[in-house]
Amino acid sequence: MEIKPIRTERDHAAALQRIERLWGSAQGTAAGDELDVLVTLVDAFERENYPIDLPDPIEAIKFRLEQEGKDYKALIGVIGQRTRVYEVMRGARPLSLNMIRNLHRKLEIPAVVLIQAAPAKRPRTRRRTPMKQADPRRSRRRSA
Repeated sequence: MEIKPIRTERDHAAALQRIERLWGSAQGTAAGDELDVLVTLVDAFERENYPIDLPDPIEAIKFRLEQEGKDYKALIGVIGQRTRVYEVMRGARPLSLNMIRNLHRKLEIPAVVLIQAAPAKRPRTRRRTPMKQADPRRSRRRSA
């Protein structure tokens, strides 16, 4: 059993192959111990080299609702009244601390996902309408 740190992709691939061969080894045996150590090393390497970003808070809420077969109406009373729910879900209003607590407790969404800032939405720009040209006959002042 020669175990060494995983520093490169080649080391990673070799460790994964060894894990496949050792898979199913009984705990407490030499092979089982080697498997435990290799899994720990591979996990550390993958956490460092292949991090997984947390989902957007609003997307996490939508996903949980979809899992439970519910719609936005299920959030009334959890986030606030109907208008507040729709403001939050379209990104017009951020989640408050109380909303985060309620969502964590009632929908079991990890608080760390809800606490992060949602990506900033681009502000809406108003469409400009071309200014009407003033009628020169009307803008002249008449002198008395």
